[in-house]
Order: sequence, then structure tokens, then C-alpha cells
Amino acid sequence: MKLNQAIAQKIVQRAMQIIPNSVNVMNDEGIIIASGDPSRLNQRHIGAIMALRHNKLIEITDELAQQWNYEARAGINVPIMYGGQNIGVVGVSGELESVRQYAELVKMAAELIVEQVAVLEKERWERRYKEEFVLQLVKQGLDTSQIGQQAVFFGLKILKSYVVVIIKLMRATQDNLHQLLAHLEQNHPSLATAVIDLDKIILLHPIEQHNEFKPKALSRYLPNSMANTDYRIVIGHKVANLHELPFSYQTALHCLQYIELIHSKKQTISFDDFRVPALLSDFLKSWQGKEMISPLSSLWKQDEKGILRKTLQQYFLSNCDLAQTSEKLFIHPNTLRYRLDKIEHITSLSFNKIEDKFTLYLGSLSAN
Repeated sequence: MKLNQAIAQKIVQRAMQIIPNSVNVMNDEGIIIASGDPSRLNQRHIGAIMALRHNKLIEITDELAQQWNYEARAGINVPIMYGGQNIGVVGVSGELESVRQYAELVKMAAELIVEQVAVLEKERWERRYKEEFVLQLVKQGLDTSQIGQQAVFFGLKILKSYVVVIIKLMRATQDNLHQLLAHLEQNHPSLATAVIDLDKIILLHPIEQHNEFKPKALSRYLPNSMANTDYRIVIGHKVANLHELPFSYQTALHCLQYIELIHSKKQTISFDDFRVPALLSDFLKSWQGKEMISPLSSLWKQDEKGILRKTLQQYFLSNCDLAQTSEKLFIHPNTLRYRLDKIEHITSLSFNKIEDKFTLYLGSLSAN
């Protein structure tokens, strides 16, 4: 633990709220790094050096200060201890008779502030380290032994069922993200989380085998002030242990991408509800997938306004039900039939042939 100017200034401010005298804080080299008298900053303080050298309170009289050419002023200087070591000195300027009574009080205030800063820094470090572990874990950046060691360190059980949950902020701002993270830290400190983007965080949600996983219960991870339109929750596929979490993460991520592609307004989405399109996401990016939907290239070229794309997409979203598709598109069933016939004519694919229909379905997943 090292005293820096920020910590030293906190000690000065806090001490001078308690006592009427000017307070100085010196580092472990006896240099003044914070003071009630700014003109003394960065000066060598011989009284602090003596306190550090002898590990005891040093009293300085006016006569002694004069002998030292006023490299120190009358007052007391007390070592600041942390972890059994001197890390600096706190000094109170003034006549000895009036400042002696403040010695232990100022020392205690200084050491309490140092301890508080150390605890906060330790918590901050653990949060950063845990977040890095989560990111490396879901992105397959760790080997088996690393996962085992770090899981034990953070109190995560390896042979336990988990599911990756993505919370996306629909109106992402720095304040909203900070508010969400603060809520999780204060109310769910044991939950493993990580920021994956300015508008997305992931949770490693443990699943108890004897309890049914209830997606609606995930709302407790959101601040009460967050409106329903401010977020979207996506639940990945449940996996049996920590080693399989990359798969859960990918399923949640692809599910989110698909939901955004079809402009769904659903708030809580589960991979189990969109299993096929989510699993086909990577396939469509491969050369095989691109080749599969190549017959639709002519359709995309001719459909400048995107009407046929939207029709094709909604047709499959409605499970190929003509009445439901017409209702969703706000068009007459005959208009829908005309559009479907036009799609068949342009692509030379038929909705009545299973292979052609599958190709058209893949094309609807790639439509944007």
C-alpha cells in the first residue's frame, strides 16, 4: 500500500473537519504530499523522516523547528501504519500543549481512511479480475486448468448448470450502464458478470437442478428505475458446467442478433424459442450457406423497397399460415398470394418443394 496524493488529501480534509489545526501528510520518504497549507507541498519534512526512522511519535517545539531551519514546524508527527508497516506520516501543526490531545485521533482517522481505500481497491481489483475471467471463459480463452483454478478463486462451482444471460440496454448511456452495474454489485455481488459492449453485459446465471429456471425472475437484476422499454434480456442455452459456457454465450448472442434482425419487440427472449434460426446464424455466413441462398440474389436485386423480403420473413415467422401472415402485414390474403407467387417466379423456387422451401426459409433469416 502506497500513500498517494488523493489518499493524503482525503486524510487532510477529514482531519481538518475534526480539529482546528493545519494538517500535513508525508509519504514514506518524508515529502509533504498533502497539506492544509498548500505552500508546503513537495517540501522535505524532517520531523516526518525522524518519525519514520524511529517508528514513533515525534514532537517538535518552536526551538527545535528553528534549529532545523524550519524544515518542520512546531507540532506532532505520527507514523501511519498499514499491514504492520509505516507507509507515511501525518502531522498536526501548532503549540504542543494544544495539539498533543489530537495525536491518536488524527492517527486513527488517517489509518481508517487508508484501510477503507485499501478495501475498496481490493474489491475493485477483484471485480476487474473476475470480469476478465468471465470474458476469457465465454470466449474460450482459458484452458481446463486455468478454468479450474480461477473458478475456485471466485467461488464458482465447475460441475454446476449455468446459463449465459445477455442484458442489452436499448437506450445505452454511460449513466445507464453504470446504474445497472452498481445495482448488480450492491444487490447481487456473488453473480459473475462482464461488460461485453457499451450497451451489453452478460451474467453467468447458476441453475439449481431442483428449481425450475424462471426467465421472469431475471427482472430482479435490473434497477427499479429502469423502464420496460430500456432493456432486453436474452437467455442462452442451459449447459451442464463452466467448460460449456462458450456454447451458452454463442446461443444467446446469435439469438439476440436474430431478434434484432426481425425487429421483434419481445422483452425477454430465450434461445429455446428461437433455436433453429439462432443455430443457423453461423451457417449462413459460411460459403455453404451463401451458396444455399444464392438463388435469392435476383429477388434482393429486384425488391428495391424490401416489400418481398418483409413478406417472406413474416410468412415464415407466422409458420406459413396465410391468414396470420396477412394479418401481421395488414394486407388482403389475395395480395399475400400474389407476393408469394412473385417470389417463386423471380427465384424459380417453389413453396411446395421441401428443398426449395428450406432455401427460401434460409433466405428469410438472412433478410435485413
